[in-house]
Amino acid sequence: MSDAACFSDLRYDETGRLAALHALDMLDSDPEREFDALVALAAQMLGCPVALITMIDRERLWIKATTMPGERNVDRDIAICDWTIRQDVPMIVDDLAQDDRFRDNPLVVDHGNRFYAGTAIHVADGDGIRQPIGTLCVLDDSPRSLNAAGEAALRHLASLAEALIAARRTALEALRIAKTGEELVGRLARNDRIFRQAERIAMIGSWRLSVADSTLDWSENVFRIHDLPVGAIPALANALDFYPPHARAIVSDVLARTMATGEPFDFETDFITADGRQRRVRSAGEAEMANGVVTALVGVFQDLTERHQLEVQLRRSADIDALTGIANRAAFDRELDAAMDAARRDGSPLMLALIDLDGFKGINDSLGHDAGDDVLRLTGLALTQPWLRDCFAARIGGDEFAIVVTDPQLIAHAAQFRLDIEAALRVSVEAGGITMTSGGSVGTAAFDADCHSLRDFARRADAMLYAAKRARVGGRRALPRRAA
Repeated sequence: MSDAACFSDLRYDETGRLAALHALDMLDSDPEREFDALVALAAQMLGCPVALITMIDRERLWIKATTMPGERNVDRDIAICDWTIRQDVPMIVDDLAQDDRFRDNPLVVDHGNRFYAGTAIHVADGDGIRQPIGTLCVLDDSPRSLNAAGEAALRHLASLAEALIAARRTALEALRIAKTGEELVGRLARNDRIFRQAERIAMIGSWRLSVADSTLDWSENVFRIHDLPVGAIPALANALDFYPPHARAIVSDVLARTMATGEPFDFETDFITADGRQRRVRSAGEAEMANGVVTALVGVFQDLTERHQLEVQLRRSADIDALTGIANRAAFDRELDAAMDAARRDGSPLMLALIDLDGFKGINDSLGHDAGDDVLRLTGLALTQPWLRDCFAARIGGDEFAIVVTDPQLIAHAAQFRLDIEAALRVSVEAGGITMTSGGSVGTAAFDADCHSLRDFARRADAMLYAAKRARVGGRRALPRRAA
């Protein structure tokens, strides 16, 4: 369904929406750490420099949390998020400058925004109807797209924002209930259920550790994260057994330091549940003090497994060339830069090999792009053979590849290495009864003190590649032959 269709089909209740927004008492409120952390997480997970949580009032958009300092009020008539709250699916615009709705918008023309992805944040109004009071969105100054995993992450983060808002509202309501006494006990119980639901949605539990006797107190969700039935709480020593061996000393040291100094802590680590499931968890805590003495530690415990897996997946996707399955240019630059730093620091050997495919254009022109893609995939496979397991191979251009070599034996026999690579690069593809063979020219260069930058090193290897191509008599053209 298109954005326009969503815009026109959604039954939009401005009066109810504004009533739900104003009931939150969040407009123009002070910054809150939880919301600031959420936009930072959104920016990190979705790879955008700007992430916002917005509230849309009658005539303005107000920014509750942002990763970018600046003005927090925007006229509603230019706010892109005003479109988002009027539809029931996330709004994703790959290039705002190419969209008729936004191409002339000052946020695009004057502020340079090009990519937008946002989804509405809903809260229930007095009648229990979910109303869109604002958005969680990300922005970039370059056009881009958002895959299915990114869109799912955006939805999950919006759900977490709704849970935080619900928890915030519950906390404020709890304060009011405390002032009114027994008459409001029933409402407090209902709000306590909402808070427990918010804990479950956010996969967060709370805990308390008494310093005097090392006894623990857990909320229900801490039991769930441990895959334990709600009931008896393990002793502290047994609770540490849920962490893998390498993490137990870290956790113990963190707890001991906070008990001794009163300093708060916040860390992530691996975790193994009672059912043997591997998870990623976050634990944050601070000291309870009495007369200047730490009497207890209190904090939260959160299951970050899905977020961590998504981050790993997104990080891997950002570093891998989708066609060949090996590293891309960005990952190659980082790897080579790190290898050069290591070589300068400890004098370890380092060699760079640049590869240019011979005959690739002829295959593309004669057999088509599918055959050309097969050549690139086979080349990526050739560069990940077992004898190259200690090397770092990457596709750095259309038909250009590179290898970072740190194996002393391979470097010591650079000429043979080049011949072996050239042999591995001879691959054949077939289409329409015609078989063509592609090869590759290889230029290698050893790192030394004259390589002051990545560009210097690459230029030296490129010169050797050019010399290797010139040394070929007539080059290596891909020659077609009829299949038997």
